[in-house]
Amino acid sequence: MRTGKEYIESLKQRNIKVYIKGQLLKSEEVVDHPFIRGHVNSAALTFDLAHDPAYEDLMTTTSHLTGKKINRFTHIHQSVDDLLKKVKMLRMISQKTGTCYQRCVGFDAINALYTVTYEMDKKLGTEYHERLKKYLINWQENDLMVAGAMTDPKGDRSLRPGQQPDPDMFVRIVEKNDKGIIVRGAKAHMTGMVNSHEMLIMPTMGMAPDDSDYAVSCAIPVDAPGVIHIFGRQTNDDRKCEGDIDQGNARYGIVGGECLTVLEDVFVPWDKVFMCGETEFSGLLVERFACYHRQNYGGCKGGVSDVVIGAAAVMADMSGYGKAGHVKEKINEMIHLTESLYACSIACSAEGKPTASGGYFVDPLLANVGKHNVTRLIYDIDRLAQDIGGGLTATLPSESDLRHPEIGKYVDKYFKGVAGVSTEDRMRVARLIENMTGGTALVESMHGAGSPQAQKVMYSKLGNLEHKKKLALHIAGVAANKDK
Repeated sequence: MRTGKEYIESLKQRNIKVYIKGQLLKSEEVVDHPFIRGHVNSAALTFDLAHDPAYEDLMTTTSHLTGKKINRFTHIHQSVDDLLKKVKMLRMISQKTGTCYQRCVGFDAINALYTVTYEMDKKLGTEYHERLKKYLINWQENDLMVAGAMTDPKGDRSLRPGQQPDPDMFVRIVEKNDKGIIVRGAKAHMTGMVNSHEMLIMPTMGMAPDDSDYAVSCAIPVDAPGVIHIFGRQTNDDRKCEGDIDQGNARYGIVGGECLTVLEDVFVPWDKVFMCGETEFSGLLVERFACYHRQNYGGCKGGVSDVVIGAAAVMADMSGYGKAGHVKEKINEMIHLTESLYACSIACSAEGKPTASGGYFVDPLLANVGKHNVTRLIYDIDRLAQDIGGGLTATLPSESDLRHPEIGKYVDKYFKGVAGVSTEDRMRVARLIENMTGGTALVESMHGAGSPQAQKVMYSKLGNLEHKKKLALHIAGVAANKDK
């Protein structure tokens, strides 16, 4: 298993093409660029924690393929206990970073592909599952960070992939030969992509038979020829080029450092192709991945919210109103909402079941309920934090003003709270609240792992409404008339 330092050094060996604000970075600049450094640090922690005896039970496990000790982020769930430990691990890491650490998407992608390729091979006689197992062994042996890549730009949302005026709005196969395939298109909102080793491509939706070129899953190095990454903007991201106070979370950043990844006729050898035109299994892969990924959110957002709660409480103490009844009530409400999120992730894990492949899968209905709660309750948690934090969380002067030889004394004087707490410390906590409850973080809570409508679609599939009707008819004493 890699250490964090080894992970960072491995990133420097890539020949990756990354653009930020219209500028192409040199490969050696990517890891240390101010916009990217925090995301690298948070991912690095997932490697370091695996070597800490205090977290060994959560961070490591035994490979069912090799029998070797591996980082849990490279594991295929073999039991309900694995599903539960995943959620507990995510909350623990989030408590330490206060942000995204980016390895979950690839983790969920490999688990979804593991179960689906097995079922695909059984029905169609393909050989994808054996290919995937060989790829997974290499992933585990080298402790890779692999970015899951599902979301396509989609173009005109009223049209299917094959109906788009521009066929590249969904990643597609443009050529097949005896050596492999060539793919073209783009993947959007790619979390952790620029600080990963490889990407795992998946279809973004269930494909119709006419869309077979879009039913593709494969693994591609992030620095493969034809791959271009265009890094996305984040709230207040230019502050990362300044001092650390104004960043709020200077070490680990905001969310996951998303980007647009362009695939301009990228070659993929057959041993890294895991779906190639099998449209009938594309929808199943999307649903499996989505449920695994939605399982996460009560864990990771629970841990992030723990930090938000702590920051709000500390700001109240620093400002002299920590013992006020209404503040205590708001903090208790934040705790209630956070534990409600966590409970859904624990519940969908506890209700997990084995698939035909042997890999365990979460309860899909409860996983979707948990993610849908995140799209609502995080806004309430963050609203309460902003309420408690006060207006200065959005209007503070800069760190440069605090350090200024002439006006610094006024910033220090007029933004002081209770005696014994420095203005600098109070500013740091205020900026942390701003950072963690602001625009980019909230949008990710809404749309990460699918928008609220995506969860509602799953409810219609999984809610078993007809069974509920029968329950009501039976209790009402009209079950015999159910056909009328």
